[in-house]
Amino acid sequence: MTDTIMARASGAGPAAVAVLRLSGPQAGRVLEALAGRLPEPRRASLRRLRGMDGEMLDEALVLWFPGPGSYTGEDAAELHLHGGTAIIAAVEAALLAHGCRPAEPGEFTRRAFLHGRLDLTQAEGIADLIAAETEAQRRQALRQAGGALATLYDGWTRRLTRILAQQEAAIEFEMDDLPSDVAARARESAATLHAEILAHLADGSRGERLREGLSIAILGAPNAGKSSLMNALAGRDAAIVSSQPGTTRDIVECRLVLGGVPVVLADTAGLRATQDAVEREGVRRAKGRAGEADLVLVAFASDEPPDAESLGLLRGGQQVLVLATKCDLAAPPLAIAGHPTLSTSAQTGQGLAELKASLAEFAQRQAGLGDAPALTRTRHRAALTEATARLEDAERARLPELVAEDYRAALHALGRLTGRVEVEQVLDSVFRDFCIGK
Repeated sequence: MTDTIMARASGAGPAAVAVLRLSGPQAGRVLEALAGRLPEPRRASLRRLRGMDGEMLDEALVLWFPGPGSYTGEDAAELHLHGGTAIIAAVEAALLAHGCRPAEPGEFTRRAFLHGRLDLTQAEGIADLIAAETEAQRRQALRQAGGALATLYDGWTRRLTRILAQQEAAIEFEMDDLPSDVAARARESAATLHAEILAHLADGSRGERLREGLSIAILGAPNAGKSSLMNALAGRDAAIVSSQPGTTRDIVECRLVLGGVPVVLADTAGLRATQDAVEREGVRRAKGRAGEADLVLVAFASDEPPDAESLGLLRGGQQVLVLATKCDLAAPPLAIAGHPTLSTSAQTGQGLAELKASLAEFAQRQAGLGDAPALTRTRHRAALTEATARLEDAERARLPELVAEDYRAALHALGRLTGRVEVEQVLDSVFRDFCIGK
């Protein structure tokens, strides 16, 4: 925190403009040395930047952000340079000569957290915003970076703090003139809070699904048209298509965006009994992917009777969508094993628009943005699960001192969400995925 750090905040490679950021206690001195004098705070100023030998490096826009009114909460500056490689290298060398050091990944945002400019959930939201690939991901990350989760979790923390204070008062001032129902009111409030956290946890992991992407697997017998279907959905030749059974032996993946949600679509080996060791391993992997997938597309060729292996998937408990493929070759069945079918043909395109619409609807439903902010990380879920467990312990505890201890443990679990307590052990995992300069 005593170092002045610098990093390139714009993309790599030559460009019209490159942005260098610096932050730390010597940021003002360094900017003054390069630009001659400090510009007016938060107003762009055109300056000639010079090295320690007085040679002109570039004519650039410079901005000065005195702390605490900056992104990091400390003195900071930005240099908007011409984006040539030689210019960037020369200015970076000048910054190093003036005592700046290169920033570590996520160090600017880490300093913002340590200076109280944002909490851990907002920092994670900024990381997700940078990594967002779809419109739905952008909206979710923007809400989190804007403090939607922080507001929710801070509210719970304040309520639990009051509950703990009531419980402590009932213990410490038992003989004083306190209302007799203080502890009972605390338990009632804790039960209400417990129910709210459980409802937040029971969201079907929609936030994590949107952030990480859904998994959809295509399974079926050999030559059921799985690879052709995948290519049709992907709009390119992602998988090899052949009339020879058993062509696909490993899992072939393709990334799609359906309804604004990222999806990993997987083509798998045809399901059948085989003596071929490699194909047998492919079938094992196919069944394993089916068990992990959010949705299984079970393909039945319209010109073949349903096979036993694929029918077994309909009884496996996974969420499935039954497809009658190759409907251009034979009349497709309306239902298979009680499941209505969606008729498709990769050759004629029949049913593909309906299939894409169904998949987009499924993706939006699984990872939809509701009114309430969604959990986005396993870290959040683990902390909230621990908090609910300790609140349940408090409900069962007989001694008031044990009730208070359980409330205190639940409060610490909530505190780890936003970084209010016991944060050092989670800082590295939060910031290590950041890019340099952010």
